[in-house]
Amino acid sequence: MRSSHASALALAAVAALSLTACGSGSDAAPAASGGSSLSTISSGSLTVCTNPPYEPFEYQENGTTVGFDMDLAKAVADDAGLKLNILNVGFETMDSGIALATQCDIAASGITINDTRKAKMDFSTPYLDDDLVLMANKNSGIASIDDAKNGKKVGVQQATTGESWAKENGITPVSFKDVGLQIQAVAAGTNDAALGNQSVLLFAAKDNADLVKVADIPTGEKLGIAVKKDNAPMLEAVNKTLKRLEDSGEMLKLKQKYFGADVK
Repeated sequence: MRSSHASALALAAVAALSLTACGSGSDAAPAASGGSSLSTISSGSLTVCTNPPYEPFEYQENGTTVGFDMDLAKAVADDAGLKLNILNVGFETMDSGIALATQCDIAASGITINDTRKAKMDFSTPYLDDDLVLMANKNSGIASIDDAKNGKKVGVQQATTGESWAKENGITPVSFKDVGLQIQAVAAGTNDAALGNQSVLLFAAKDNADLVKVADIPTGEKLGIAVKKDNAPMLEAVNKTLKRLEDSGEMLKLKQKYFGADVK
């Protein structure tokens, strides 16, 4: 999903984030029973940074941040005997490593594992494969990747692998702060197309007849939960939970709940 070209943005925003606690809301899930041996930013809580709206990974429902990633984070918290605290932040603060250094214990936000990020944070075992896709407004005249290069407005989410791929492959992208705005622009016809991860764009398009898939873009992307660099106990706890979910079949049930019955 989300890539690594916004470090400068994050550094510029860091002072403001310090004053406003990221200018975002914080949602607390019910406390889990028992204690925990993990060292966390807030005693008794596991704080997860995320960046909604990014359906179905994280989005607002009745004033609470929910979604596939939040279910995974809740499972990690429960297994560790901690309550879950959800902190909504700008994606660039996670991408740069600032959020993990100062604000949260883990980051779960459809984050693609790549070498640039590995230099700034550690990752769990991958929990989802997620290639890119090009979606277009049916009236845009775009029927291929090449069509998208000819003066068309192609929306991407800033700091994502979709933005990076567009720039590296001859497409001049129009960047949006979040995927919700990216999709709205294409549906309204103010942008011609959207380029991003299939899990999110196909989910957004399933109830919108104006959006059509133009091209699959195989990238081999894998998503993981990020942890502060060299925090081995936290990484071990996250991986233990992910393995439990996989082994028990709960992971598949969650994927089918959020991504559809055909997901593997």
